[in-house]
Amino acid sequence: MSLAELVGALLVLGLTAYAVLGGADFGTGVWDLTAGRGPRADRIRAQAESSMGPVWEANHVWLIFVLVVFWTGFPVAFGSVMSTLSVPLFLAAVGIIFRGSAFAFRGVAASGRARRPLDALFALSSILTPFFMGAAIGGIASGRVPVGNAAGDPVASWLNPTSAIVGAIAVATGAYLAAVYLAADAARAGRADLVEAFRRRGLLSGAVAGALALGGLAVLRADARPLYDGLVGAPGLALVALSAAAGVATLALVWRRAFGPARVGAAAAVAAVLWGWVVAQRPDLLPGEITIEQAAASRPTLVAVLVAFLAGALVLVPSLAYLFRLVLRDRLQKELPPLGEPGRGGPLP
Repeated sequence: MSLAELVGALLVLGLTAYAVLGGADFGTGVWDLTAGRGPRADRIRAQAESSMGPVWEANHVWLIFVLVVFWTGFPVAFGSVMSTLSVPLFLAAVGIIFRGSAFAFRGVAASGRARRPLDALFALSSILTPFFMGAAIGGIASGRVPVGNAAGDPVASWLNPTSAIVGAIAVATGAYLAAVYLAADAARAGRADLVEAFRRRGLLSGAVAGALALGGLAVLRADARPLYDGLVGAPGLALVALSAAAGVATLALVWRRAFGPARVGAAAAVAAVLWGWVVAQRPDLLPGEITIEQAAASRPTLVAVLVAFLAGALVLVPSLAYLFRLVLRDRLQKELPPLGEPGRGGPLP
């Protein structure tokens, strides 16, 4: 494996971590939006806040990691992507800012009317942000980003069938991951009412995500044929099959209430989709435009990126491992409003 491919592997590592961790954070917005109002919605939102509160900022480390590695290791491709896809990427960045602000402020806002606008802002930005990120990925994967500063169409590059289906899949898989993770958290905490609420949501969103993924193949066949051919040929087809198998297995585990293994299966299903895209367009970094070797920075720069990664991993990996260990042991969970408390609890839908 060349230096350029090693740095490219770091990009895939960062994208995978952001998809399965940050994606689940975004997915809570779907359940926040659909929770409704009144007593029955309070515990759903409280569980989501309790689970994501300790880790939502840490999960964005992977987005920063991806941007830095992409910018440093493949500057020409980075400039081409950021300029041609400036609209969806800007909207995604705005969504991240609004979402973080809403989450922080609603934590100290009084309940009721003072909190409702913050709930709405958090939910909508949690849905729109992954959609625009997915739309940008769809633009890259379908070969709509040429090499050069703003060389591609600023609208058609991301407003197209492939971008639309990838954006929808990003939202659906985030909701799917969130429901499975939240069901597992609720089960560990002994909150039976929430276990069933998120279990049903996990089964529903998993089926929707799977249907979108299958339908997406038809969209790709018509709109991005090279990508489709890469996914249905070896080794892309193996990863598509792995994703499907992991998805079906996860739904079975959720049905049987085996939420611990289901978390792993859900993450594997989402990761395999991402890896399938990478394999399908290999060796191109920008399909039809430039390969990963052609786009790579100089050898000293690539070496510096790898050395910096190894040095940073010595601090980052143990820190994140300790954080998630605390979360998985419920050391950082907040108390939820009790069932039946006037204006707070109540039976869940």
